[in-house]
Amino acid sequence: MNDGVNGAFIESVRRPVRWHIGVFLLPAFVVYSALMILPLAETLRQSFYNDINGSLTFVGLANYKVLFGDARWAHDLWNAFRNNLVFFTIHMCVQLPIGIALAALLSTRDLRFVAFYRTAIFLPALLSFVIVGFIWKLILSPIWGVAPYLLDLVALKWIFAPWLGRPGSALVALSLVSVWQWIGVPMMLIYAALLGIPDEVIEAAECDGITGWSQFSKIKLPLVLPAIGIISVLTFVGNFNAFDLIYTAQGALAGPDGSTDILGTFLYRTFFGYQLQLGDRSMGATVATVMFLIILGGVSLYLFTIQRRLRRYQF
Repeated sequence: MNDGVNGAFIESVRRPVRWHIGVFLLPAFVVYSALMILPLAETLRQSFYNDINGSLTFVGLANYKVLFGDARWAHDLWNAFRNNLVFFTIHMCVQLPIGIALAALLSTRDLRFVAFYRTAIFLPALLSFVIVGFIWKLILSPIWGVAPYLLDLVALKWIFAPWLGRPGSALVALSLVSVWQWIGVPMMLIYAALLGIPDEVIEAAECDGITGWSQFSKIKLPLVLPAIGIISVLTFVGNFNAFDLIYTAQGALAGPDGSTDILGTFLYRTFFGYQLQLGDRSMGATVATVMFLIILGGVSLYLFTIQRRLRRYQF
């Protein structure tokens, strides 16, 4: 008898189904599926097909065998992958430390005109890739660029060279241009994380005599490591999806001699073609799938190894 009463009571207090949540999420789910999930699924499917005698035919892993086995395809793929690694490494070794340093400076208590500095540093991130590419191509031009003149003002004109025209320096130069454009993003994220540290923690550290660099390295930096981890993942995904800046500054061929070719420009040439070479949508889908797997692998490595080791503090 008691069991029946308890069951009836549980049924009476059971929460109603919140169907309105699904109604509100449905438009976002439909748009996301149409713009992201379905194109991704179609790209993965297309990589297993090829155009044979005017009709799409299932070829299994034949496209991947061509991509990794054919000397010409493999050379371009691995060259683009190596350049992407260099592109990402420069961002991590230059952009992240500078972003942390700028955020630390902006979070100091006695600094004036903080809002102006934040806006000025973050402003390039609002510019279009096309604008950034053309502006820096003009600045670094050895013919009509202003870089030689500016370097001459500080007696450093001797270091100027046509960096975008040399295979050994073009990728580094464009990587630093990208760092200049996006330095405001890690700065703002780390700055927000530093502002989220309670004053009680900082005051306790000062009472123990921990100030200056010791306070930042021992107290503040460990507390913002989760934000730094997220920035690293976003940088990895953004760099391995990069295309616009290289295409704007160096064109589809990513010259000189393919020294600035990355996976994004390699995918563009493969899918849409260039000059007199026709595009191949099946091989383009194969390259896109390889890019997806690389990004998925890098993000999974972070989520299942590094993120689990990061300690989060609740205040």
